[in-house]
Amino acid sequence: MTVKGVNVLGKRNAQFDEILTDDALAFLAALHRTFDTTRQSLLTARIAVQQRLDAGQYTDLDFPPETAHVRAEPSWTCAPPAPGLEDRRVEITGPTDRKMVVNALNSGAKTFMADFEDSNAPTWANLVNGQINLRDAIRRKIDFDQGGKSYKLSKNPAVLIVRPRGWHLDEPRVTVDNRPMSGSLFDFGLYFFHNAKALIANGSGPYFYLPKMEHYLEARLWNDVFLFSQSYIRIPHNTIRATVLIETLPAAFHMEEILFELRNHSSGLNCGRWDYIFSFIKKRRADRRAVLPDRVSVTMEVPFMDAYVRLLIQTCHKRKVAAMGGMSAMIPIKGDEAANEAAMNKVRADKLREVTAGHDGTWIAHPLINKIAMEVFDKHMLGPHQYHIRREEVKVTAADLLNTSVPGQTTADGIKSNVSAALAYCAAWISGNGCIPINFLMEDAATAEIARLQLWQWAHHSALLDTGDVVTAAYISKVVDQVAPSVKSLVANVKDEHVAVAVSYLKDQVKRQWASDFLTSDLMVYLEKVDGAKWARSAL
Repeated sequence: MTVKGVNVLGKRNAQFDEILTDDALAFLAALHRTFDTTRQSLLTARIAVQQRLDAGQYTDLDFPPETAHVRAEPSWTCAPPAPGLEDRRVEITGPTDRKMVVNALNSGAKTFMADFEDSNAPTWANLVNGQINLRDAIRRKIDFDQGGKSYKLSKNPAVLIVRPRGWHLDEPRVTVDNRPMSGSLFDFGLYFFHNAKALIANGSGPYFYLPKMEHYLEARLWNDVFLFSQSYIRIPHNTIRATVLIETLPAAFHMEEILFELRNHSSGLNCGRWDYIFSFIKKRRADRRAVLPDRVSVTMEVPFMDAYVRLLIQTCHKRKVAAMGGMSAMIPIKGDEAANEAAMNKVRADKLREVTAGHDGTWIAHPLINKIAMEVFDKHMLGPHQYHIRREEVKVTAADLLNTSVPGQTTADGIKSNVSAALAYCAAWISGNGCIPINFLMEDAATAEIARLQLWQWAHHSALLDTGDVVTAAYISKVVDQVAPSVKSLVANVKDEHVAVAVSYLKDQVKRQWASDFLTSDLMVYLEKVDGAKWARSAL
């Protein structure tokens, strides 16, 4: 049996068909037909905003006047914490491969954000196997042996939260009425359809992280999806919970409105720090005043980042939901005790900054970091959260969020570092790996995007280096050629053909009038070879 109007272009097998059932595909089709027109109109609105910003019109980077009443009304609050989300002091994140799922759920962290987005290369196998792995974990059927080691789920695993892809990404291997599905609705829909009732029976629920939003109307769309979906499978409304990543510059001006739109399904906001820096560069790409120095100089203490953090904590606690801190990308350094201790001290300092600022929890990327983060939060956060820290003294203006005063230089080493990160990540991504350790940092799409956009920004605005050189596309291309031979030594399983694509892509990006919005959109076509199925021509 098939579902009318639905075409699955990705490979099928017996295991995949357990996820891609006719009933599940019918639900995906219903989501697409009900909501994709609105999604497309919101994506078109993003383009119009960027065009106004490029023309020097900055009215979109301000608190919306039409929703002033929402911000001013003190009486509304968000839903109370759902079962398992009362205490989120440490959350671990990572992709959905089977080994990662078991290790993360067993890590000792309070929750695990299973990621279909920035730490996942969306090959067909990664996406569908990820759904299989999460289904099996929820039913405690995920135990397996590999390499002489047994992986078994602990008695009390972390609470599961899933991050689908952002609204801007399509799922080209599933078309509905000859149009590619939304990646967001594909990821959300399959997970929700197969697991919502089992999660509720386990004493938990269908919980999500929502990425890359730029406007409160995009949050309204998610809320409508939630209401529709809960009715579709006949579970009570307001069972779903969603934490929104504030990781775009426009969304920083819409924090209260985003919470308001999702208020009956909201579980808070998160400081998506790396994507936020990427968005700060991208949205202000035409503004010479917004040229930032080396990536290492853009810390959480610089004015625009500090303002964003303070506003997020104040906003969340005003509305009685979690204000989650950001990712610590550090991973343990083996074989060098002094270097490892220095790195771990940076993690401690970062987590101390977050908990003393009033955050209710934090993110980590590696199970061995859990102990450090947990110790800091246990010492300074004695209850399950810090909603009582209202931060009423905070007064953040639009100018604070747009403050470009960032101490530091643009250096030749900074260019080389960005080139290395961008090349390595792009090469890994098109080989099917969306999360890679480089120089003892866990790099995902967000950090690669900062590298790519900074290189473009420096060339576009002819930044002056510490060496006295002026940055041009030709200068960066020379560095690309110098760095390219080392990429395969940085990343496992990357081939010459992957490096060649990454080199060509990066050289093209720095020459453009405007860099592309997302490398993941640009490089999607290259995953066709990894998938081993023909879909790009018909679906993209």
